[in-house]
Amino acid sequence: MSSLPRVQGRIGQRTLLLTTAAVPLSGWAVHAVTLHRQLAATRHDPLTGLLRRDSYTARARRLLARHDDLAVVMVDQDHFKAVNDDFGHPAGDTVLVATAARLTAWAGPRASVGRLGGDEFVVVPVPVTRLEQRLAQLVRMLHTPVVLDDGRTVDVAASVGAASTGVLGTRDLTVLQRAADAALYDGKHPRRAHLATAAHTMHPSVNGRRAGRPGTAVWGRAA
Repeated sequence: MSSLPRVQGRIGQRTLLLTTAAVPLSGWAVHAVTLHRQLAATRHDPLTGLLRRDSYTARARRLLARHDDLAVVMVDQDHFKAVNDDFGHPAGDTVLVATAARLTAWAGPRASVGRLGGDEFVVVPVPVTRLEQRLAQLVRMLHTPVVLDDGRTVDVAASVGAASTGVLGTRDLTVLQRAADAALYDGKHPRRAHLATAAHTMHPSVNGRRAGRPGTAVWGRAA
């Protein structure tokens, strides 16, 4: 009797065993991909693709620990409610996406760029050399009109506040963000970026916003 059928039988059983063993591996691979996507979704804002608050905070703190001289830059979209009222909420979403893209392009690949919620954004750019010129450039970018899908043009604006570790003498992210936010609200709507001074770290706040106006250095008038 030929041994060929027995050989084929053994090969068939081995193939079945390998195929069966591969099924749970494939299932785990799909599961891993699904988990990765879910994790990415929790880290990133679904509209703009920017980091959510917790992920931004973790990355920003790592950057502050590794580099000697950085800045925290707070950005708040001006007159955003009017954009939604006049053009509709899809247009408002387009403006937010455009702002996120501009912040990402301006900040560079090593930065931490986050959306804190609504029309508020925060950036820790790397490097931070020539901060005055870079802030002026950012203001110009954020005041560039946004063209909608239907061809309409939306005039946009944003207020910018920055807090430098070199100026304030601290790498504490909470302190830097509070100071940058305070400087931003000192200079709301003037088409300039405002740099925090030491006074901004001491002034009390109301609901996370400052109640008062200590002195602020002003950098970079937008064209």
